[in-house]
Amino acid sequence: MAGVQTAVALREQGYAGAVTLVGAEPHDPYDRPPLSKAVLLGKAEGSAFEVDFAEYGIGLRLGLHADRLDTEGRMLETDAGPVPYENLVLATGAAPIPLPGAPAGATPGVYLLRTLDDAARLRAVLVRRSRVLVVGAGWIGAELTTAAREQGCEVTVVEAAGHPLAAALPAAVAAPMAAWYEESGARLLTGRRVECVESAGEDGPVAVVLDDGTELTADAVVVGIGAHPTTAWLAGSGVALGGDGAVRADERLRTNVPGVWAVGDCASFPSARYGERLLIHHWDNALQGPTTVAADIAGAPGAVYDPVPYFWSEQFGRFVQYVGHHTDRDELLWRGDPDGSSWSVCWLRAGRLIALLAVGRPRDLTQGRKLIHAGAALDRERAADAAVPLKSAAL
Repeated sequence: MAGVQTAVALREQGYAGAVTLVGAEPHDPYDRPPLSKAVLLGKAEGSAFEVDFAEYGIGLRLGLHADRLDTEGRMLETDAGPVPYENLVLATGAAPIPLPGAPAGATPGVYLLRTLDDAARLRAVLVRRSRVLVVGAGWIGAELTTAAREQGCEVTVVEAAGHPLAAALPAAVAAPMAAWYEESGARLLTGRRVECVESAGEDGPVAVVLDDGTELTADAVVVGIGAHPTTAWLAGSGVALGGDGAVRADERLRTNVPGVWAVGDCASFPSARYGERLLIHHWDNALQGPTTVAADIAGAPGAVYDPVPYFWSEQFGRFVQYVGHHTDRDELLWRGDPDGSSWSVCWLRAGRLIALLAVGRPRDLTQGRKLIHAGAALDRERAADAAVPLKSAAL
């Protein structure tokens, strides 16, 4: 998404130079959200972008793996030879974190979900109505569980933290979501870690031992324990990386090296809105950031990049949306009954709305997003009343 959007935005902003899009995968560029939904369930064969690259004058170099970056010579070294550049945009995304001791691809029966090929392999597993063990109850784990149950698979989910979505939400907010697994027919085990995995070969079962001694058997183990920026190949290039492995971009998504920008999952950027550096592994960030990059390269820079992050997930028959960014120090305010089918949670900082989670309440999300952009303060009593439109709670 980030690479394609940057290339298209360059043309739309009047950039007349040659534009080349280099990608490691052999497939035409495609969108990723359908991989855990329509593609995984066999409702779609692919999710290629509807972009006429030839019409835009964008050259595609597919199946090229970036090995090294020579910033002094302005040369991208790939496994198919060097590619010179004048301006370079890093949009290498993030890679799934493998299960320690059982890397996918090297361990039969263990899978990841990030690419179109990953989705095709997993789809074959789900079609057989296999016994599936999902490691990780984050966003991707919930969507994988939803798809597997829809296909009739027997699903057990193992989560190291004490509640689902631990990296994104506090326990009080995520607690109602734990019940969704049971409602779907899946088994959720929290506070457990995978100690070891033993595979019986390509067609054999996978034996899994948890840290409490529990032994589980599955036909497939699907790992969804997070992702890290794909930046290791930049070692020695001079491009500054943070402790999280992300490229440290500035407010216009420029790196510390002249002529090099970074956008999407592989880059962090400073947010004046939230007072910290953000690393956002969400689709909307990969969609919006390229406009800033393209404007800077084309010589017509506009506003700095400081978005209100947005994310959505379809899981267990529910549409879950999140907008903004919060910390554990922010005030939490409920709207609606979390045991019901629709509810929201607001986060306030100094009385102002800074983030919102909406479950089945898209109107709250739409109105909340505008209020966050505006930096609006809320009347707490009215905001806590789910019958009152959120915009009417603004002071």
